[in-house]
Amino acid sequence: HWGRCLRGEGEREAKDDLTLGLGWCNLSEGCCDDLASVLHSPHSELIDLELRDNELQDSGVRALSAGLEDLHCKLQRLGLSGCQVTERGCDSLASALRSNPSDLRELDLSYNHPGDSGVRALSAAKLDTLTLLVDHGGESRNKPGPRKYGCQLTLDPNTSRSV
Repeated sequence: HWGRCLRGEGEREAKDDLTLGLGWCNLSEGCCDDLASVLHSPHSELIDLELRDNELQDSGVRALSAGLEDLHCKLQRLGLSGCQVTERGCDSLASALRSNPSDLRELDLSYNHPGDSGVRALSAAKLDTLTLLVDHGGESRNKPGPRKYGCQLTLDPNTSRSV
């Protein structure tokens, strides 16, 4: 979990006190309460949090949202690509952004499945400066582990040739 990343496993990268990269660290939704406490700490200067390709799911995003809605949160970029976020997670994020029009400038939700209602909820947050990176990726993106990258391929016999 969180401790493994801090000991050097996974892709942990802390360029300075302002940036924390925890992509591909096998984090689960249980780690998000700790991350939320960092976001709402008056002493935190964290502005960039990368959590890509962890299995945070909607419950983890709901916990993170509690940190985002705090007035002490200084986060400018949040990377949640491939974290199995659906409409429910987007609703939590949108609610947090409406509660605290924070400094958040970029929210990466690519390779999730926010659905139309999730995208609408985030768009309704009416943050002029928010860049929302969304690629639905289909339902397969909500599978755990490397299976989320699988896809169905079809061979077109009209364009293939034998060797």
